[in-house]
Amino acid sequence: MTDFIQLVLSGLSTGGIYALAALGFTLLWQAGGTINFAQGEFVMLPAFMMLAFIHLGLPLLVSFALTCVVAVVVLGWAFKRGIADPLLRYGMMPIVVATLGLSIALKNGVRAGYSAEAQPFPSLFGDALFHFGGLTVSASDLGTLAAAFVIVFGVQAFLARTVTGRAMQAVAQNTESATVLGINVSRMVLYTFAINAVLACAAALLVTPAYLAKFDMGEGLSMKAFFAAIIGGFNNSRGALLGGVIVGVSENLASAYISPTYKDAVALVIFMAVILFKPQGLLGKKVERKV
Repeated sequence: MTDFIQLVLSGLSTGGIYALAALGFTLLWQAGGTINFAQGEFVMLPAFMMLAFIHLGLPLLVSFALTCVVAVVVLGWAFKRGIADPLLRYGMMPIVVATLGLSIALKNGVRAGYSAEAQPFPSLFGDALFHFGGLTVSASDLGTLAAAFVIVFGVQAFLARTVTGRAMQAVAQNTESATVLGINVSRMVLYTFAINAVLACAAALLVTPAYLAKFDMGEGLSMKAFFAAIIGGFNNSRGALLGGVIVGVSENLASAYISPTYKDAVALVIFMAVILFKPQGLLGKKVERKV
């Protein structure tokens, strides 16, 4: 039983990271009608940005803050204006192809311009271990889990309790009605892209100490975050948290009780089951569209 609880706690920490990336998927889809298949690389790139600032002698948190500023401009504004806005008028397929191409370009760009070797990354929470009865929990796992929950629920509170957040939700629900009400739709969508960039930076800060900074670190993360978003409900931001936790915990349990070989297949199996029996996701709502 102790081993089981240990695996669940560790899985919750990993699931929190998946939830941050999955939340980016759901926000971009809800407000911008965009699916970003380079989301994993949007986490990888800030990790290397932070490393560059750290190598200049800056503290970790200062490096994180500067990276957030750069990411909002590059992964938020530039991504929206350079890729999403021009291609969305032609439908979803050009966006899918473009973000897949962007994913490949970012990976190869970092590999060629920085390094193909995995780079160590400092942990925000240190390496201390805490013992509770028969459980041994690392400060990194506890801190990552707490930070992920605070960020996800913070975004939820922002969307539900602020004027800007409610305006963003209005845009997500009905763009035409939001325009009639006087909401600046373009600005709200830009805010969504900016929030996604900051979430990617937060995920990079939390995940990179365990997985190291490497050019291909976003591959698995992007896929599992996408599955988590679908499992929880692609049109429900709270579903991102549920989906991330389900994927993270299930992976850990499958690795321990079945085989590590099947760890990466767990998310796909759960994804397929949800699509078959509840296509809108566990917390998602059915959306009717006129054809």
